[in-house]
Amino acid sequence: MGGDSLKHDIVIYGHPALRRKSVEVKTVDGHTRRLADDLLETMYAYGGIGLAAAQIDYTECMCVIDMSQAGDRPDARLEENDHVSMPMVLVNPTITDMAGKQVGQEGCLSFPEIYADVRRSDLITTSYRNLDNQQVVVKTTGLLSRALQHEIDHLNGVLFVDRITPAQKVVLSGKLKRLKKRS
Repeated sequence: MGGDSLKHDIVIYGHPALRRKSVEVKTVDGHTRRLADDLLETMYAYGGIGLAAAQIDYTECMCVIDMSQAGDRPDARLEENDHVSMPMVLVNPTITDMAGKQVGQEGCLSFPEIYADVRRSDLITTSYRNLDNQQVVVKTTGLLSRALQHEIDHLNGVLFVDRITPAQKVVLSGKLKRLKKRS
């Protein structure tokens, strides 16, 4: 996917940017807003519901999520998160509370055509700065909770394949090796 009209391509598994811990954004400014626009544009072009700055080889601690891109996925549970406006732009996000468990299939734009079941917390509280430089605290559940955990993991150099079972890793090992060679 991607293309000539996009400013950024998504880096693929094996690229060192995916293992780098992100750097705190000191102030929300024009650069931060341009990066947010670039993240959203890239995420939409690739058909994702979330994207972290590391996935376009930026070090800023930022990610974007838009659940309106989730379509009619049964795990979306959008009504349970209708207090959260989309798209979300999260600067320096941290998870401050977690409860419950859910297991669901995850994919990642940096892992084309690879999906695996991942155990995550179901209910989370996330704190972040928005583009107006305001501190926001939001409680989420379901797919939005899963997406937030996935993207915040990216900001810490953690990938969804780090959270799968050893058996799943064995099943996916050939595909993962092929992806690493592409990067």
